[in-house]
Amino acid sequence: MRHTPPLTPQFYVTAPQSCPYLSDRMERKLFTALQGEGAHALNDSLSQQGFRRSQNVLYRPSCSDCAGCLSARIRVSDFAPTKSQSKTLRRNKMLEREVRSPWATEEQYDLFRRYLTARHADGGMADMDIFEFAAMIEETPVRTRVIEYTDSTATNDALTAVCLTDVLQDGLSMVYSFYKPELANRSLGTFIILDHIRLALELDLPFVYLGYWVPGSEKMGYKANFSGIELFRNGAWEPMETPENYSADLHPLSTEPISEQVSNLILPNVRPVNR
Repeated sequence: MRHTPPLTPQFYVTAPQSCPYLSDRMERKLFTALQGEGAHALNDSLSQQGFRRSQNVLYRPSCSDCAGCLSARIRVSDFAPTKSQSKTLRRNKMLEREVRSPWATEEQYDLFRRYLTARHADGGMADMDIFEFAAMIEETPVRTRVIEYTDSTATNDALTAVCLTDVLQDGLSMVYSFYKPELANRSLGTFIILDHIRLALELDLPFVYLGYWVPGSEKMGYKANFSGIELFRNGAWEPMETPENYSADLHPLSTEPISEQVSNLILPNVRPVNR
């Protein structure tokens, strides 16, 4: 018997689990499958409403009593590098960008393992094997690219940084990035974002999507260092104020009921499935 995906996306909620950003908090996600011929349009539409992609799933935090996770993007026309960011670009001028199809390699995985061991040894991805890594890179129903940065001056071990990036209708979405942890003084994470801003300008795309910024989370604080930041709050994008003006305080009315969240989503038109 032939089965076809539903024409209207079905939304679900995960069970509460420990928050990776704020201690003593529990997180919950609203999510839907990303599949079928409407995957590109759905990814575009929901990314503009604060969702993120992980393989063939789109998700958005929907914690019952916390609204700390705020989707962040850079409006590239409003971005101007700081002196420190300009220095980071000059410090990494030997890195060459190569945009590839989403195909995993052993060289990428070796760099990924070095990065996790040094920076996220106790994180949720720490036990990821090469097959799971390949799935993260390759299981994508949308327009995805692997962007590699290699050191033009190196005679070996030239691969320095990698970013898995979705190409949206209105921007670039940085799904996941990793780099040589021993080059911490080169600010490679910042460099990857700066280069994505340059790439978005080259492609005439208005935004670079960064994922979530969480006030009070030290590991997410770097995102507030970029000018031109917009945050998705209360159903709309707004320019970021000073970070001190935001709070992740607990409140039982922080989040709308799931039914209201889903009913307020703007979904793309989906053509009927040909049978």
